[in-house]
Amino acid sequence: MLRLFGSRKTLCDGLSRRDLLHVGGLGALGLTLAQWLQLRDLRAEPSTPAPQHFGKAKSCILVFLFGSPPQHETFDPKPQAPAEIRGELGAIPTRVAGLNICELLPKVAAIADRLTIVRSLNHPYPLHGVAYALSGMPTYTPDIEAKPHDPSLWPFIGSVVDFVEHERSRGAPPAVPRNIGLPWPIGSKASDYPPLAGPYAAFLGRQFDPMWTNYSGQGSRVVPKLTDGQTHEVRDPFGGVLPGGKFELDGAAPLVGLGGDRFSARRLLVKQFDQARKWLDAHGDVATYDRQSQAAWSLLSSNRTREALDLAREDPKTIDRFGPTLFGQALVAARRLVEAGSKFVSVFWDPYGPFGGSVWDTHANHFPRLKEYLLPVFDQAFSAFIEDLDERGLLNETLVLCLSEHGRTPQIDNKPKGAGRHHWSRAYSAALAGGGIARGRVVGVTDPTGGDVVDTSVSPKDILATTLHLLGIDPALTLKDRLNRPVAMAGDGHVRTELLS
Repeated sequence: MLRLFGSRKTLCDGLSRRDLLHVGGLGALGLTLAQWLQLRDLRAEPSTPAPQHFGKAKSCILVFLFGSPPQHETFDPKPQAPAEIRGELGAIPTRVAGLNICELLPKVAAIADRLTIVRSLNHPYPLHGVAYALSGMPTYTPDIEAKPHDPSLWPFIGSVVDFVEHERSRGAPPAVPRNIGLPWPIGSKASDYPPLAGPYAAFLGRQFDPMWTNYSGQGSRVVPKLTDGQTHEVRDPFGGVLPGGKFELDGAAPLVGLGGDRFSARRLLVKQFDQARKWLDAHGDVATYDRQSQAAWSLLSSNRTREALDLAREDPKTIDRFGPTLFGQALVAARRLVEAGSKFVSVFWDPYGPFGGSVWDTHANHFPRLKEYLLPVFDQAFSAFIEDLDERGLLNETLVLCLSEHGRTPQIDNKPKGAGRHHWSRAYSAALAGGGIARGRVVGVTDPTGGDVVDTSVSPKDILATTLHLLGIDPALTLKDRLNRPVAMAGDGHVRTELLS
């Protein structure tokens, strides 16, 4: 078993936290050089012999549909159920014999032979528990959501992967950040809800938080309202974007308390250091900087990272294929980042404007939002994403996880306008692909209402353990928290061989 034990990091000799912040200019990114570049050696015990497909995936792309899609109108339709369960949408066959999915996902149906559909995910918490879904934590309470950086929480799966790769490389900084989040820090664009817990490093330290991009584009169309009582229109970029939008690392949200003037100054520092880097490279003086300074320069001005995020370099036909939406463009950027060498890339379909204005949390206006916005965007972008990875020869070595926090109620609530389905975690669906995942498989069975699992129950922790396994990390990986207690990074999850090819 591989056991890696975390320890408290300290600033490097001779440099203060303020010095590092000023030299790197990384305060504008919400992290400091001290957080990114405190390097140390670590001894690791040899792992036990690797079972099937251990280390098959070179990288992972997480696609997280915040708010939770309905299993009935995505991957587990119930066309024979009563109308109050079945709903307004029918089912269509896919390229996998016996597998039917929602009729508004025809393009996904055409690539289903490259997916494993899991219909039997379940857990006890029908809440927006991103932190629960994406970490090994064993229990969950709503107050966790207001504590995104609480060190007592458990680390996000992407941060665990980043930490392990950091230790394996003995602290050598990567040319491309290993752990990147798109399109912006989760929850940062919601106008009436605070940033949520979930994709953060917790007790591993903020140096292992995802490095977030920001997106500068504008929405091109008004999306259907979240509720009938919504009084203003939302031009949600996930529904469509105007030309010219960009993903940038140096535009990420500032630290709490960093005012507008200070943030602008930090961004100016980044640009000034970019110019200085070019001069130093030309005159051969970069070598005189210590190892950490060089790593900081690399992260700030890495052509590889910036070029990967520059979609102007992508074939316009590919952009069109994914669709003119933020979801589609973020998936293109995720593929480009993996090609550039990033290990774990997350794409969050995240709130924009009023809470839920861009998410799948359809307590009301359920069918109009699905028909006119959510399903068509997902169908085009996700199907193009899987096809594109496969055509480039990347799918076999890139693990794709399309997940959410939970599912939605079997019983439709017809009281709100447009109807609604509410939170439900006793049965829900996910789509997995690549990196050792089987092609054209269905795992799990639910009852005739889609409300309970009747065969092959799968936990979110099982998905985490299987992810670590496929990325070449012992799924029983244990790290010590800040109280020196051993913590299993996949909780009580197990590798699910049913998912593997």
